[in-house]
Amino acid sequence: MGQFLPACLPLLIGSLPLVDHQEATDIIFDYTPHFPLWPQLPMYKQEGMILQYIPGFPGVTERDDKVFINTQGEGFEAELVEFYEEYLMVTEGGGSLDGSRFQLSEESARGFYTFLATANNNMSSLIALKGQTTGPVTFCTGLVDQDGRAIFYNDQLRDAAIKHLSLKARWQTGEMAKIADQPIMFFDEPALAGLGTSAFITITADEIISGLTEVFDAVKAEGGLTGVHVCANTEWPVVFDSGVDIVSFDAYSFFDKLILYADHLQSFFSRGGVLATGIVPTTSELIDLETVDSLVGKWFDQTSQLVRLGIEEQTIFQQTLITPSCGTGTVTAAQAIKVLEMTKGVSEKIRAQLS
Repeated sequence: MGQFLPACLPLLIGSLPLVDHQEATDIIFDYTPHFPLWPQLPMYKQEGMILQYIPGFPGVTERDDKVFINTQGEGFEAELVEFYEEYLMVTEGGGSLDGSRFQLSEESARGFYTFLATANNNMSSLIALKGQTTGPVTFCTGLVDQDGRAIFYNDQLRDAAIKHLSLKARWQTGEMAKIADQPIMFFDEPALAGLGTSAFITITADEIISGLTEVFDAVKAEGGLTGVHVCANTEWPVVFDSGVDIVSFDAYSFFDKLILYADHLQSFFSRGGVLATGIVPTTSELIDLETVDSLVGKWFDQTSQLVRLGIEEQTIFQQTLITPSCGTGTVTAAQAIKVLEMTKGVSEKIRAQLS
């Protein structure tokens, strides 16, 4: 495909407050038929950000209802060797991802399989399919060893985790590429909101960029576009410098922080980057305050600020996706539907004015 120009079509962020995967998938296809994604339903424990992607990783141990990596357990070293052997078999030995430890299981990712089946029946409307994987910083700072220390600070475990996530994302991307010409893979990185704080003071920009680059390369190997979603403020130059294709951010609450990086934004648009603009709020108290018209007005105000940086309005329009600010897994079902309705409505009104 040529340059990806979504022209303010709507896209969603993965989580929904529902119990039925098919119902969730049908709703997603109703509101975003051109760029649907697969649903993550956090009311199922195994669909949490860490647990959904941990199967197949060496040393996984559960004790007292806590999951951690036990590097001191009997057999850990052998498990680690087996992990790297399987990784190399896939990446260098011509082995298949299908049936490997890197394939998402139906138990932990039922929504992905429901999504693929539904996409197969709706191919005529598809422009792209979107998947999501927990990003390497969030995964490696959220998962701990037997001593409660985040695995990010263990070079060997961090390396294994990045390779693990890379192939989880690559398998997803390859499956989506069988159905749609353009697969998109977002890496969800809420932990990046902690950059610059005392909690992450020893994590360097180079370490973050190195991890993101490795997972991006796996997606690109299957022809996918890459995205990073951060649902709060962060040190945005690190995200832009990673070479990501799509930056997904909370435009409703943090646009004033993003626009501080004028040079990065200009360069990002110049190289064809896409903003996934989270203009629709996803917190309970804000959802009920807003309407499609108020959010459209907010988007045009933000766009005028980007224009003043020297970015043409049509460029912004063509290289933007309209999204919620985050997933809706923590609000009521009625509020989640309102978020989807507003996301679709904002997209339609902007496109009616600028198409």
